[in-house]
Amino acid sequence: MEKWTYALLLLGSLSVPIIRSFEKRIYFKGKWPALFAGIFVMMLVFIPWDVAFTRQSVWQFNHDYVGGWFIAGLPVEEWLFFIIIPYAVMFIYEVLKYFLPRFYFPRFVRGLAFLLGIGMFVIALAFTGKIYTTIVAALTGILLLWQVFGRSWSSWLSHFFLAYIVSVIPFLIVNGVLTALPVVSYNNTENLALRITTIPVEDFAYLMSMMLIVTMVYEQLRRRRGAVSGE
Repeated sequence: MEKWTYALLLLGSLSVPIIRSFEKRIYFKGKWPALFAGIFVMMLVFIPWDVAFTRQSVWQFNHDYVGGWFIAGLPVEEWLFFIIIPYAVMFIYEVLKYFLPRFYFPRFVRGLAFLLGIGMFVIALAFTGKIYTTIVAALTGILLLWQVFGRSWSSWLSHFFLAYIVSVIPFLIVNGVLTALPVVSYNNTENLALRITTIPVEDFAYLMSMMLIVTMVYEQLRRRRGAVSGE
């Protein structure tokens, strides 16, 4: 049974969002084309990154907790991670948009994104000898500042930050199990060796950068579709 640990965690993460995707108010199913386009673009960045870091032993997967099927050196469960976790987070995002439509603080989120972006660049420059820290901080910094200067903050960034904060709760559970067993283990010479429970602090930036890419593409396609249909 332990070989299905990673798969069962993913299944648990997907269970509620997939069941509720057909609920009439949110009707998340109707947003699948934009969602999966965003996930695809994100995977073009994150899968090669994951493959390279696995080969360089920046992190490693414990074969005791995965089913045994690998693609490009990654367990199948890891490929599914990049589909299921964004699916669940974007479901949270849409639920929050539906129930809190007036959650809109453009100036605050613009300043927050700017400060976080600059902070990420400072971290990237300060720890250039630690490859995971440097790359994830630099990418997150670029994506955050992109929102500021691309004016995305004026539309969806308020709900993005709220959804990120809410999603950290299940993230602590799922990633906590993955790193505690561990299903995935980290080479601490390539990160800051700072943990929140058993989770490297870099993983929280990893989640943010991953979801920023998905949301950018998702919202862009949704706006285009709305413009074409006159919504």
